[in-house]
Amino acid sequence: MHAPTALAAPPTRRTSVGDHLRHWRQLRRLSQLDLAAEAELSTRHLSCVETGKASPSRELVLRLCERLAVPLRERNAWLVAAGYAPMYREHAMDDPSMLAARRAVQHILDSHQPWPAVAFDRHWNLVMANRMVAPLLAGVAPELLQGPVNLLRISLHPGGLAPRIANLNQWREHLFARLRQQIHQTGDEGLADLLTELMAYPAQPADAAQLLDGEHPGVLMPFLFQTPGGTLHLISTTTVFGSPVDITLQELALETFFPGDEATADALRAMAAGLGN
Repeated sequence: MHAPTALAAPPTRRTSVGDHLRHWRQLRRLSQLDLAAEAELSTRHLSCVETGKASPSRELVLRLCERLAVPLRERNAWLVAAGYAPMYREHAMDDPSMLAARRAVQHILDSHQPWPAVAFDRHWNLVMANRMVAPLLAGVAPELLQGPVNLLRISLHPGGLAPRIANLNQWREHLFARLRQQIHQTGDEGLADLLTELMAYPAQPADAAQLLDGEHPGVLMPFLFQTPGGTLHLISTTTVFGSPVDITLQELALETFFPGDEATADALRAMAAGLGN
């Protein structure tokens, strides 16, 4: 039996709708004039909302959030700060209402075999995976596999996959760039803390790197992963839901890996065959 699904709680410490507006306007690097034009209201009215001299309607709150591309979780915080009920719900992936979405995700992951694929939440915690992922995690320190399993931590921690990533320095900078972009888009303080933690992990000695720092890797950043059967050359794509109105689904991402060469494709097929049905 599932407990009733609650509306997601506001995630930030900003207290007024003007605080939220100012924060996200500055985060998006928009002047009051620019945002007012995009939201189709006067600069004076926007300024009054931002300073607390005017109370916005619910419709205006949602319009400003839309123009500023505010995530659903934060839109609830805006609504509460403006005196309105939160609008967006957050369902657990095992909630009955999420059955269709969960099946869709699992279908994508399973259909991607024999290539590895994972689904993760806004903090990069593993939510779902296909069976090709488990063999790649062999040898990871047990404490890193205790839930929630964080994919960035397990990738860059010296007790995780880091010692087996041939191009670790390039891969970690690639992940840092993705994480910084996500922090900019969401303003998530938890992600900022995670980035600080990850940057403290040791880098790869330059003389051990398969691809030297600064060398252009090609059209896609490769993930070069060492296994007993040789080095896997993987490339990846990221997929998100196109029109979610649930917070969990908006924050869910699927990372699907593909072989970057025929040797890797053959190695993954052999690995899949070894797993059986």
